[in-house]
Amino acid sequence: MKPNILVIAGHDPSGGAGIHADIEAIQALGGFASTLITGLTVQNSQNVRGFRLTDIDLLQQQADALLDDMDYQAIKIGMTGSVVIIDFIVCLLKRLPGVPVILDPVLAAEAGGSLAQESLAEAMLEKLAPLCDVMTPNLPEAQALSGQTSVTDCGQTLVQRSGCATLVTGTHDDTDQVINHLFTAVGEEQWRWDRLPHSYHGSGCTLASSIACLRGRGQSLDSAVANGQAHVDRFLRGAFQPGQGQYVPNRQA
Repeated sequence: MKPNILVIAGHDPSGGAGIHADIEAIQALGGFASTLITGLTVQNSQNVRGFRLTDIDLLQQQADALLDDMDYQAIKIGMTGSVVIIDFIVCLLKRLPGVPVILDPVLAAEAGGSLAQESLAEAMLEKLAPLCDVMTPNLPEAQALSGQTSVTDCGQTLVQRSGCATLVTGTHDDTDQVINHLFTAVGEEQWRWDRLPHSYHGSGCTLASSIACLRGRGQSLDSAVANGQAHVDRFLRGAFQPGQGQYVPNRQA
């Protein structure tokens, strides 16, 4: 049986990130994705120009319809956009106790441009992260959420404040290798990956959705985090450039 993965995220009309990326990654790893689209963005592979959030009443009706019909083995959360939507998601998660939740704390697109209203970071950390199993910020997101600077200080602060395991990705560093750090209550683990030659649109979405699907297939958190990174590395090695901006992971590779 394919695991059902509930994806709560925004729509990217260019197809590189957001809901498109989530569905493709989940299907590539053997899962089935249902979606709650939190907002419509105006963006392409070069930058974000704006966004408009989904009405809460409509999101609630969609969520009720899905939960009346389907069981879920994991949940992936991407763009939330506002404190109101975070409050909606918190209530929804409480209806699905015991289901693994992976949070990609989206605050901006890889190519630049905000995807969040002001005051979102604090609400995400205080309200949403404590209900999640792991969050997957890049370093700028980890710094914005924690108020710290170094990778170690960011990761340890986020775990202490939220109780949520935190995978801080090193995609925004200037090191020869991409170094990803997983912080938990019991310590830290690192993975090193070759730094590939391009910048990529949707890599964060792809990573969080890959981990969610593997958790939905029954893998432990450690295994899902390790294997999810390996799958993303494979997708990135086959990346292509559909427009004039960033490359897009080949999630069919």
